[in-house]
Order: sequence, then structure tokens, then C-alpha cells
Amino acid sequence: MRSGLAGQRLAAVFALAAVLFNYPVLSLFDRAEPFFGMPMLWLSLFVIWVLTIVIVAWIAERGPR
Repeated sequence: MRSGLAGQRLAAVFALAAVLFNYPVLSLFDRAEPFFGMPMLWLSLFVIWVLTIVIVAWIAERGPR
């Protein structure tokens, strides 16, 4: 398992994603009006999911420094 700064960053990303995927934050995007034809809730879920994957990949690919 990774240790040091990379492990701490991955744990922070996990905690941030857990907060962003929970009720209080997602309720902000539960609107009736669509954004480019897509409901805001679905769009926000997709964006949060993609950003989480990109950030985790970036941290993992940097390697130890």
C-alpha cells in the first residue's frame, strides 16, 4: 500500500468524493430545469464521478517523488 503524501492525497480525495456524493450537496443540484437537455442531478453526478477518477489517476501516475 502507498504511504506518505500520495496515500494522504488519495485518502483526502476519497473523503471529498464521499461528501460530494451525499445528500446535502446533491440536493443543491436537484432542479427541474435541465442543462443542455440533461437533468442537473444526473449531470452533477457524472461530473463528480469523472473528476474523482481523473484526480485519483493523476495522483497514482505521479509516482513517488
